[in-house]
Amino acid sequence: MVGSGVLAVLLENWRASFDEHRVKDIVALFTEDALFQGLSPRLLAGRAEITTYYENVPPGMTATVELLHSRTLGAESVTGFATVTFTDASGVKLPVRLSVVAQHVDDTWQIRQYHVSKLA
Repeated sequence: MVGSGVLAVLLENWRASFDEHRVKDIVALFTEDALFQGLSPRLLAGRAEITTYYENVPPGMTATVELLHSRTLGAESVTGFATVTFTDASGVKLPVRLSVVAQHVDDTWQIRQYHVSKLA
């Protein structure tokens, strides 16, 4: 499985874990030293900081993911872009663009770099 197949599965696992607020499952999708830029202004590095970020997501927040493009960077890495729409418990939607780099690590694919930016 390469390119869009890898990212489709990885992002679907991320979405399902996010929707159910399973922080440990979300964080397990990231490499130990992942770089992470969420909606906060601070760049995060590593699973401990990513855990804190997701622990602070408000209850009831869900996401939809549409994979837009992907590219294979090599035998062990892929990159791509997706549109993610976050919806809070009251129904307010926040669409963002996600760029992600995934790497094959220990027989599984994990997110090495994650960056979101708000869409206008």
